[in-house]
Amino acid sequence: MNSFLKLVMFFLSISLFVSCGNADDDVNYALNTSDGFGQGQPVDNCLDLGENDLILSIQDQYTTDPGKVSIFFKVSNSDGSPVSGLTADQFTIYEQGRNDDCFNTISTSESNARISPNEQIFSSNTLLILDLSNSVLQSSLEELKTASTSFVNTVMPETTQESYKMAIYWFDGEDVLHELNPLTSEKSELTEAIATINKDISSDVSTDLYGAVIKSTDIATELLNASTQGDKIGAASVVIFTDGKDQASRYSKDSAQKKVDTADPNISFFTIGLGSEIDTEALTAIGKTSSEFAANKEELEETFNRISDLVSERASSFYLFEYCSPKRGGDNNLAIQVNKGSLQGAVQTKFNADGFTGGCE
Repeated sequence: MNSFLKLVMFFLSISLFVSCGNADDDVNYALNTSDGFGQGQPVDNCLDLGENDLILSIQDQYTTDPGKVSIFFKVSNSDGSPVSGLTADQFTIYEQGRNDDCFNTISTSESNARISPNEQIFSSNTLLILDLSNSVLQSSLEELKTASTSFVNTVMPETTQESYKMAIYWFDGEDVLHELNPLTSEKSELTEAIATINKDISSDVSTDLYGAVIKSTDIATELLNASTQGDKIGAASVVIFTDGKDQASRYSKDSAQKKVDTADPNISFFTIGLGSEIDTEALTAIGKTSSEFAANKEELEETFNRISDLVSERASSFYLFEYCSPKRGGDNNLAIQVNKGSLQGAVQTKFNADGFTGGCE
């Protein structure tokens, strides 16, 4: 009987997944906390777009009079890695009204389709956490300062944007995560703070790595909660650098790992390790989004750059796509397809066009 019930449930789940869409289909409006379709769903088979190489995960959507449709989503490869740098001409719009058997292609030029700035609904906060224990200060401080400055310059936008902010903290053996510079959108403020680091900044020769992991995760959680008030959507990144193992033994490895594993899915974790005294297994587990290791201080800047590219790409993989719909009423299905070289992906959702008129720009 148990096997029979499992079989029935399996076929029911399959039938729900592949059922054809129409203007009356429901959309899952649960907040997206994974790399699935978010608020969207797979595209109707009548479009015959093929398998998704790219995943469009809808985070939010809304309409604005007289007829603008706005969809906020992130794009990733099938392996979950972010896809940045997409432009409006790489998207195709399909609409299906109540009288349409399938979807009709909407001209992106005639509908004034565009990728719009997303500051009004999205915020990205990055925490750079630096190990400034005695071993770093005595042997690789200048290289760390150069690498950290390069990290800031890569992650922060060229022009100041309130939706992209960073804070810098440091740790040694104390039961404190020291603030080097508070959360800011000013790149110059961050680089100037890095320049002030000197060998006298710490008086504790130990390394409280796991304490830094726990405290930085708590800060990232608070920032994410604060930045997602109202209708805003947020993401956060924690980037931790160290050149050694946890020496303070104040907190356990398991408690630090549990803190990371149970954190909000919209918090990404990156780790950077330097030298031969690090615990690569522990750092890889903590840096569950990505981890990088430098064999010596000469490789440090290059290693930081690899992580900074990932952090930047992750933040830049969120898009606010907007267009002017020709629909003038009722519930309508919408499918958005993106093409990047030989890769394609699509997602389906719906919108209500009651009250839509001409004149949308």
